[in-house]
Amino acid sequence: MNIQGIGMTSMRTRMRLIQRLSDEGIRNIRVLEAIKETPRHIFVDEALSHRAYEDTALPIGFSQTISQPYIVARMTELILDAAPRRVLEVGTGSGYQTAVLASLVSEIYSVERIRPLLDKARDRFAHLKLRNVYLRHADGGWGWPEAAPFQAIIVTAAPKDVPPELLKQLDEGGRLVIPVGDNSQQLLVITRRGNEFDRRIVESVNFVPLLGGTVI
Repeated sequence: MNIQGIGMTSMRTRMRLIQRLSDEGIRNIRVLEAIKETPRHIFVDEALSHRAYEDTALPIGFSQTISQPYIVARMTELILDAAPRRVLEVGTGSGYQTAVLASLVSEIYSVERIRPLLDKARDRFAHLKLRNVYLRHADGGWGWPEAAPFQAIIVTAAPKDVPPELLKQLDEGGRLVIPVGDNSQQLLVITRRGNEFDRRIVESVNFVPLLGGTVI
């Protein structure tokens, strides 16, 4: 694992990314600070570490990607609006979004269906000494019902429709931040009000599909 990086990890490089995120409309100071302090270069393969602080998605294997920093920052902002203590993440992936959130909430429960990605993420969390992250190898569409309810749920891949099991695991007043759609995807914020769920479209996005039913 590329813990030290190969030259593109200077604070000046990171600050250029933070300035770009600010210019693109990210306003939450806590989110910008978390992005600045999270070493994105250790979440990508060494061959791509020189691109770690570009505002772009990068491949991590298994047809998956590490999300664009803007999207990570935007979804994190939307999560923090619910002032959550406990967050469920569907799709650990590289672990980058997990690590950003771990510095901002009390507990984060993260589910990943691809075992090699989960194992790599676990090693990264150990290196970063993140002690409030709980991991499970499972189909993310089912969430983590034993640990529910959650004040916020974040989904880092796009299902065609909102999985009903995730809605059930939302706490009262909690919010689900999720990309939904097939060829045309929308980032949604869904807030629980008793047995009703208010939906708001945030913006158009482009995520890898959320594949359910199998774990590998």
